[in-house]
Amino acid sequence: MPGFFGLDPKNRKNIFREVFDLTYHGQGGFPHSEVYNMPVWMRRAYINYINEFQVEKQKQIDEAQLSNKTQTPTDVFKPNISPKS
Repeated sequence: MPGFFGLDPKNRKNIFREVFDLTYHGQGGFPHSEVYNMPVWMRRAYINYINEFQVEKQKQIDEAQLSNKTQTPTDVFKPNISPKS
């Protein structure tokens, strides 16, 4: 049972998860205390920016992997060395 202004355990878990996500996936851009004291709307906006960036990054990786699969070389290239025998 939370106190008068306390958070119930479900909300605390969500807040701690947001703080962790932003400090971890922000790659050192935000210290823990700054994220913890950040307004909720701002914290969620930064998390959304990181999510959008990661989705775009994954799309680019998938496209690059797909283009590598479609560009298979037909010739086998050998080193330009003639054996001396």
